[in-house]
Amino acid sequence: MNRRIVFLSLVLCLFVVWGIPITKAIAVEPIILGVPTSLGFLEGKEGLACVNMAVDEINGNGGVKVGAVKRPFKVVAIDARGAEPGVPVADVIRAHKKLILEDKANFIIFGSFRSECAIACMDLVGQHKIPMILGTAMSPAMEKRVKTDYDKYKYTFRVCLNAIYLIKYLGGTMAHLNKEFGFNKVFIMNQDVAWARKTGDLMIKLVFDKMGWEVVGRQAYPTGASDFSSGLMKAKAKGAQVILPIFDMPQSGILVKQWKSMHVPALVAGFISPLAGPAAWKTFDKKIDGAMNCIFEIGSVPCKKVPKSVEFFEKYKKKYGKPIEAGHSPAPAYEMVYVLKEAIERAGTLNSDKVVVELEKTDRMGAMGRIKFNDGHQVVYGQDPKETALGCMIQWRKGKRVIVYPKSVAEGKIQLPAGLKSAKQ
Repeated sequence: MNRRIVFLSLVLCLFVVWGIPITKAIAVEPIILGVPTSLGFLEGKEGLACVNMAVDEINGNGGVKVGAVKRPFKVVAIDARGAEPGVPVADVIRAHKKLILEDKANFIIFGSFRSECAIACMDLVGQHKIPMILGTAMSPAMEKRVKTDYDKYKYTFRVCLNAIYLIKYLGGTMAHLNKEFGFNKVFIMNQDVAWARKTGDLMIKLVFDKMGWEVVGRQAYPTGASDFSSGLMKAKAKGAQVILPIFDMPQSGILVKQWKSMHVPALVAGFISPLAGPAAWKTFDKKIDGAMNCIFEIGSVPCKKVPKSVEFFEKYKKKYGKPIEAGHSPAPAYEMVYVLKEAIERAGTLNSDKVVVELEKTDRMGAMGRIKFNDGHQVVYGQDPKETALGCMIQWRKGKRVIVYPKSVAEGKIQLPAGLKSAKQ
């Protein structure tokens, strides 16, 4: 008989004699979650922190039941640097390969920042049959691939909102401003990068042109710009009632400070990444009062009408000693770990094809509302958190973020800045 088998048999006999349960004596192999992200960016840092928070909770409750055995999750993170300027897509793919081939990841969680990287990695995870759940990249091209070549791309899912849903939230806000105040003149200010330019283009094509709004002007700023006064002066001179900013660079909060100091009689309503979190009030010298900002997924801001969003926000603050600052990715990063856990337990196995089938059946009430995938493996976002996941618009009021849209979860009405009157008066 093989000596190793004889030795193991003797060890097991001793465990029985000593009264030690065999299941505790033998270490259970963990389920490896590979997390490739951009750790130099706020969304990447907080997204990984949320993955770890969910994993700690699940492991603390015994782990994931796979058939008759409970197994713990183990996180292996890598800085894929995909959000950094100039980092080649090939480098990001290489980071994913390392997680799959060297670290033996069973699943890829959170995924790449840039859409072009995430989409490129769909081929890799399809080749290795490793389910991947995305939490940052927003291109609708992901869903198109799943729908057109299901067998090849069925392994990719996305829990965060996509670019189309962002347009819908911004467009819905503009429709609300038109109905409430009669506004129909907008000036667009966007960062001169692909996603921001495209968002501006789609807002014109899909929202403003169809709603009869007049785009009185548009100005782009390179990444790193810190003076937005020229665009603000043009918006003022052309009688804009609304300024739509589209930025994700750290300096973009200065735009709102300048808007305030220049007394531009227009409502700022759009997306400025550094205005999303609680720290923005002090960071920008308390000069952002009245500005409206899109929060891509609730949970990054606690929503009273969705108790689980409040619970998630408070748990994060308690665990890490500070609140969530990112307006995109934290809640999806947390929820996707539970979505995966539940799918594995329903499947009763780690077999990727069987887990994919169960992921498709997801129906979970979570920090962002109701979490269900469409046929393109995209979580559905909408207006009612009892039926869909939810993003929102907040307005800064004396240091606090007040949810003002959608109506289903609004905690206050939109207030106009000094000097701007309703067009209905």
